[in-house]
Amino acid sequence: MNMKPLTPIFPGVLTCAIVATAARFLSDHYSAPTMLFALLLGLSLHFLAEDEKAFPGVQFAASDLLKLGVALLGLKITVAEIRSLGGDVVLLVVGAVVFTVLVGVALSHVLGRKVKFGILTGGSVGICGASAALAISAALPNSETKERDTAFTVVAVTTLSTAAMIIYPILGQAIGFDDQTIGVLLGVTIHDVAQVVGAGFSISEEAGTTATVIKLFRVSLLVPVIVLISFAYRKEVSAGKGRGVPWFVYGFAAAMIINSTGLLPALVVSTLSTVSSWLLIIGIVGIGIKTSLKSLSNVGPTALIIVCLETVLLFAIGTTVLYFTRLPAG
Repeated sequence: MNMKPLTPIFPGVLTCAIVATAARFLSDHYSAPTMLFALLLGLSLHFLAEDEKAFPGVQFAASDLLKLGVALLGLKITVAEIRSLGGDVVLLVVGAVVFTVLVGVALSHVLGRKVKFGILTGGSVGICGASAALAISAALPNSETKERDTAFTVVAVTTLSTAAMIIYPILGQAIGFDDQTIGVLLGVTIHDVAQVVGAGFSISEEAGTTATVIKLFRVSLLVPVIVLISFAYRKEVSAGKGRGVPWFVYGFAAAMIINSTGLLPALVVSTLSTVSSWLLIIGIVGIGIKTSLKSLSNVGPTALIIVCLETVLLFAIGTTVLYFTRLPAG
């Protein structure tokens, strides 16, 4: 992470932090995702991207603070939790993630989008929604449309994840799945962690616990996915457009390993996890400020079609596998 003097970045970082606080307030009072509010509020403040005093801090929030937040996400899971899932469930989760990313790439190619867009959206849908969008975007080489595509992806996956939180439990029960199987389904198919938790515990304690553990395992798959992205774009890295495997990937892995040892007190883990959430919110505010609504409107309808199809196909493949196998969670 770049160590810059605090004075130039303070106004912009403070602005992003205040807006992030407003986003959390709105989320708590109107029961909508914090990330969505953060992005929308950031977009409304795009004029700050032209402010010489604010922009350095906004850039710092959208880049370095966001990456630190991703690194600290590793504290949300342990190796023991992954092992508790059982080989069949782990295979299902990994297969679902690979499937969704490949679907994203294929749809992007067919519909005239860049492969990077398919990786971004497929990884976001397949792994952990808005958090994955931010992490994958940070790992992809820079381009003129990267921030615009990231902002669009955050809005799309957050909206679809919220809809899934309501619809998927109903569909799971209609199919006849028991609570544990529904937990597996929700953990494998819903995009964002918060919506997985909400959907799972709306069914039962068993469904909520199962869904949450599986979802956190999906979060851990950010590490291999981002490493693969770094290797895939190594030519652009060597050309000066990237820096190899991003530092926050090592940070994520280190945080997960440290948390797995049990050496950190629960209060420390809880505090750092909260810090991670706030850093991600502050980071998405920064991305919102840097993105103009006009550029966002230029994404086009094919982009929405891609994300919707990724979501539907992920649910279809998860439901089909579970219907015919009824995999146990652990």
